[in-house]
Amino acid sequence: MIAKRYEPFWKTVPLEQMSSDQWESICDGCGKCCLQKLQDEDTEEVFYTNLSCQQLNLTSCQCNVYETRQTKVASCITLTPDQIDEFHWLPDTCSYRVLNETKELPSWHPLVVGSHKEMLRQGLTVQHYAVNEQSVEEEDWDTHIIKWVHGMPEPYDVS
Repeated sequence: MIAKRYEPFWKTVPLEQMSSDQWESICDGCGKCCLQKLQDEDTEEVFYTNLSCQQLNLTSCQCNVYETRQTKVASCITLTPDQIDEFHWLPDTCSYRVLNETKELPSWHPLVVGSHKEMLRQGLTVQHYAVNEQSVEEEDWDTHIIKWVHGMPEPYDVS
């Protein structure tokens, strides 16, 4: 008798049809979507900063108030399947974006390797460069703008 090989759910279930638990497990826990963003009033262009939401634990890259984040942080963005066409604003290492665009999870994803070790080894979380938003005056946030280069931050020249 030959054992049947099962494909992982992310290869057989489209993002928009995933259960809530499946959807949540696609999040790799990098914390990049928890970085503050600034938007140009004229062009509507969005700029990331290295400033994290005050509720992001910078050691674990997990939200301190995840279950109630929408009520605790008015500007918190919740990624949902009905927004898939808008994922282009996410860094190119975001697992939701990668899965949507390539139909594969990154080779370092915790669901693929079984832990967050490879993500941490490659520096793919905000843990080593994010700064809590409360440590910087809001009028100075523009000095913290970064650009993504394959998911890694680099200073952004705002001149």
